[in-house]
Amino acid sequence: MAQEEIMDHHLFKHNAPLQLECGESLHRFQLNYCTLGKLNASKSNVIWVVHALTANAEADDWWEGLIGEGKLYDPTKHFIICVNNIGSCYGSSGPLDTNPVTQKLYLKDFPLVTIRDMVKSLDLLRIDLGIEKIETLIGGSMGGMQAVEWAISSSEIIQNLILLATNAKHSPWGIALNESQRMCLESDTTWKEHRPDAGQNGLRAARSVALVSYRNYAAYWNTQSETDIEKLDHYKASSYQKYQGDKLVDRFNAHSYFTLTKAMDSHHVGRERGGLELALAKITAPTLVIGISSDVLFPVSEQQYLAEKIPNAEYVEIDSFYGHDGFLIETPRITDHVLDFYKQNNIDA
Repeated sequence: MAQEEIMDHHLFKHNAPLQLECGESLHRFQLNYCTLGKLNASKSNVIWVVHALTANAEADDWWEGLIGEGKLYDPTKHFIICVNNIGSCYGSSGPLDTNPVTQKLYLKDFPLVTIRDMVKSLDLLRIDLGIEKIETLIGGSMGGMQAVEWAISSSEIIQNLILLATNAKHSPWGIALNESQRMCLESDTTWKEHRPDAGQNGLRAARSVALVSYRNYAAYWNTQSETDIEKLDHYKASSYQKYQGDKLVDRFNAHSYFTLTKAMDSHHVGRERGGLELALAKITAPTLVIGISSDVLFPVSEQQYLAEKIPNAEYVEIDSFYGHDGFLIETPRITDHVLDFYKQNNIDA
């Protein structure tokens, strides 16, 4: 790895209370975040990446097709920052922390955190870093939820906005899928126990439900079809679901999963702003909205709505059989669309 590509890990500690939308507060909180590249003298080269549900702050790992030397976001030119969401289990404040009032782990008692609360924490970090302008704010899925929320609440800060496979409010379909996953957690016999590893079998099942919504019929047909027509059991699709469930249990936590899916459900940029249209009209940044043709979790109608209601926005669609996961996989085509967007808006990329 080249010297300029070395990722720096940081911890931002905020010792004042963070008032939450639900009426509760975090007495203090911390954010684990990673940076690539150097902030230039004018602090004008900031690329802020916002991650999806179970990702972490190491954006060059899970979005390696977009981030790295010689790629769209190059640490030799840009200062790239990604922050682990509050509620997650990768170093930021979440259910595995100790409640300073009870001196016990929060676990299921961690307060309800919304997308707007997460954005508030990001903005406090931005202020602490002395960043007055974000050259590009980019996020997909849950990260896109935060990006559109931030572009509304701090429109003067965001210079360019890129939204992928996301929406202005979470749909009844998306909420139903999240609730189904939380029901998997709650059906685990260990879930009622006050311990950090409760709900692991439920998390396996929840991941299986999620995967079906991240892909689609065509994706499974293309990747999990059988060649042995005589087979009666032990199908590739079955083993794939179990394998992916095991992978998530090895790296994530059921309490964080519960917390973060609840945060996704809360997403509605029109809340206390007079509705979606008035809220989206507050965005001043040139905006690129990217949809994935086969996405059944965030169908393209949701991205088309964003592009219609955000001033100075354009919509492009990527034809892909990968479904929702296309925003992570189709990086060559994403790169082409983003570069075209920058060129049309006279932005030096």
